[in-house]
Amino acid sequence: MDLPGPRRVTDADALKALAHPLRVSLLNHLLAVGPRTASECAEAVGSTASNCSWHLRQLAKSGFVARAEAGDGRERPWRATSVGYDVGAFSDDPEVRTQQDALIALGLTEDDRLARRFLERQHELPREWLEASALHGYTVNVTAEELSGLLGMIDDILRPYLVPVRRDVPEGALPAHVGVRAFPR
Repeated sequence: MDLPGPRRVTDADALKALAHPLRVSLLNHLLAVGPRTASECAEAVGSTASNCSWHLRQLAKSGFVARAEAGDGRERPWRATSVGYDVGAFSDDPEVRTQQDALIALGLTEDDRLARRFLERQHELPREWLEASALHGYTVNVTAEELSGLLGMIDDILRPYLVPVRRDVPEGALPAHVGVRAFPR
């Protein structure tokens, strides 16, 4: 089965459009839960509907989000246009590299925010979700080629479960955050 991959973002202007804290949160929210209105996004990311609407329009100009069809004809929700994004290899172009670094820093902040939120709200979760959750760190002894292959295998395992990809979602399923960081120590 050939599943869609993330959008590779290597253009400085597209990176700049995305490298904003609220825009990263909005796009990640849409990737995690599917199409939502600006009002629904505002509640999830802690902003106002008008502010979210403006930033969603900015993301749309760079092709990260688009309007989704609404069943009732009222306010149309926004949807992510891909199943994720990555910045590719670190660029030699200083302008691109600056935007890549900014976007990666925002991604790390978002990962940390989600982990802290999990820790703060763990008492609200059913036991089965607490037992299934994990915050692991591993140090592996690998070559650059082996690390690249390992990350490819992890991606292959996770891709069928991505919210924008999975169609056979079982009852009781919830969006779960899985973050992977891999770099030489």
